[in-house]
Amino acid sequence: MPPTRHIAVLGGGAAGFFAAITCAEKLGKDGIVTLFEATPHLLSKVRISGGGRCNVTHSCFEPAELVKKYPRGGRELLGAFHRFQPRDTIEWFASRGVATKTEEDGRMFPTTDDSATIVDCLMHAASRAAVGIRTSTPVRSVIKEAESFRLTLGTGATETFDRIIIATGGNKSSGGLTIAESFGHAIVPPVPSLFTFHITDPRLTDLAGVSVEHVVVTAPGTKLKTDGPVLITHAGLSGPGILKLSAWGAREFAEKNYVFPITLNWVPPHTRDTLLKALSVVREQNARKQITTFSPVAMPQRLWERFVIAAGIPTTTPWAHVSNPSLHALCGQLTAAEFKVDGKSMFKDEFVTCGGVKLSEVDFKTMESRKCPGLHFAGEVLDVDGVTGGFNFQNAWTTGHLAGTACAQ
Repeated sequence: MPPTRHIAVLGGGAAGFFAAITCAEKLGKDGIVTLFEATPHLLSKVRISGGGRCNVTHSCFEPAELVKKYPRGGRELLGAFHRFQPRDTIEWFASRGVATKTEEDGRMFPTTDDSATIVDCLMHAASRAAVGIRTSTPVRSVIKEAESFRLTLGTGATETFDRIIIATGGNKSSGGLTIAESFGHAIVPPVPSLFTFHITDPRLTDLAGVSVEHVVVTAPGTKLKTDGPVLITHAGLSGPGILKLSAWGAREFAEKNYVFPITLNWVPPHTRDTLLKALSVVREQNARKQITTFSPVAMPQRLWERFVIAAGIPTTTPWAHVSNPSLHALCGQLTAAEFKVDGKSMFKDEFVTCGGVKLSEVDFKTMESRKCPGLHFAGEVLDVDGVTGGFNFQNAWTTGHLAGTACAQ
């Protein structure tokens, strides 16, 4: 009889659960898997994701395309996604009774539109696989002793395990980062990745809830450029176009203390020149119509009005009376409106960080540490983060699956 193998999983989030379940299912009676969560709460991010609906993954099934959604970690995840990708995630949940659906933008949710469906599925799978779950049990330190690891818990008690999976998330306060560092791992300092922009600007005042479907957003002085829907909020700007920019620029924006300019083209694919031609035609053909009541571009009327005012054109001006300099100013407002960002807010409750364990120090076939055999990582404790749309959960499922599989072998 081979000796019973003891595996510890640190962290009760998506990656920790997936790693623990995978490992326990593969080990069967040959092993004991124990999951430690420092707080009283399990799967808290899963519960609040997607406004409580749980954006479980994304319908991008080509690994080469999928990795483009990760500002950090894409290169390392390419091989990993060939082993476990969104299609496998969907099948995993389907085989456990959870059906999923795809929305127009590719985001995937349980058909129930309720994150409790995903939470319950993971809890049941962990229970069926006999994963031992211990909440309110922080792990203070881990020491390697010959072929095993000695864990010191918050109570001062110690326990010994054959292998460890660290899946404690990417917060600065994550105990997993401290433990990784104690084994010689370099930690890329964590900074927020998905966040909305604070902007105080008369063009946006009292327009909270107004959105434009397709906007191109750039950060002058950088190579950063994204596109997508943009939503005006009480504090400034949000929406996928802004969140993507916040992810790609996470480190640069942190270095600037979240004070930087952005430029928005509200009417792509128009450029200033093509829009000038188009509006000149509008001026000829609609001479008597008022500029604020007759908008030739696809955007909410109230926002169009703000740009007319910002261009210095009185709101009651008929198109015929709009001068060439005014038309140039209006085109500038619509195709290259500059705004000053002066802070950030967390996107809903979906706190994502970039930073964590340095990726070159981890083998992405097994998620095993290159510094310490038997130590594995999964999820956001690594310097991996994706844009909004289910990509961060997919990183959790994939790395959790690979770490759990490796620990069972």
